[in-house]
Amino acid sequence: MTGWFDSHCHVQEEYLGGDEAGAADLEPVLTRAREAGIDRLVCIGTGAVTSDQAVRVARATAADGSTPRAWATIGRHPHEASEGVDEVAALLERELGVGDGAVVAVGECGLDYFYEHSPRAAQRAAFAAQIALAHAHGLALVIHARDAWADLFDVLGAEGVPERTVLHCFTGGPDEVELCLRAGMYVSFSGIVTFKNAGDVRAAAARCPLDRLLVETDSPFLAPVPHRGRTNEPSYLPFVGEAIAAVKGCSVGEVMERSGMAAAMAFSTGR
Repeated sequence: MTGWFDSHCHVQEEYLGGDEAGAADLEPVLTRAREAGIDRLVCIGTGAVTSDQAVRVARATAADGSTPRAWATIGRHPHEASEGVDEVAALLERELGVGDGAVVAVGECGLDYFYEHSPRAAQRAAFAAQIALAHAHGLALVIHARDAWADLFDVLGAEGVPERTVLHCFTGGPDEVELCLRAGMYVSFSGIVTFKNAGDVRAAAARCPLDRLLVETDSPFLAPVPHRGRTNEPSYLPFVGEAIAAVKGCSVGEVMERSGMAAAMAFSTGR
């Protein structure tokens, strides 16, 4: 595989919804992704329903060589942390028992003090529990962090950073990226890196070494310039890669290759 690797997307949420019949709507999205040079992606779960959907997408693409190959994560987003993690833990246990490698990480989980849809104590508890799940199953951990850097590293310090940890949709600056790198994390950059007012994010990307740098769409959210304001999708990933290449002073091809290798290492998907 030599194309782009979208390390974080939610295509199952936008196109499957709660209706199995909606699965047909996903096919053109994956076709456009393939045409844009994306050959791998990770579908991210944010609760039991979306995690189950992500696993179904992963297994469907594994059997269909005409679409990008997908893998899945299972986790509880901090917005829904009040619901606890028992349901997603049970789903994780069940799906890992299949033994087909469809599930590659726990998450996305973490802390979001910007929206604070769940109380901070509940967010911290759910985050700690999912770190423990990643450790117990030898899986990667996918972190969501917004306006919560101090508490994020406090919880990670108490629980231990899993060997393969991805800080997704990075929104900090050079100081925060240094903290992530010192903790051994992979750092994933989204379409935000193309936004006019995201100078700190671009400065962080410039500082992040390519062997620790991932690219993502976070689709259907955060479409990059020139598609900002539209529904995002994996086919827009090259715009993120081009922005990274510009700030790092390297070729787009190098970003594609090196970020793909880093994502393969982070999620243990092979190359």
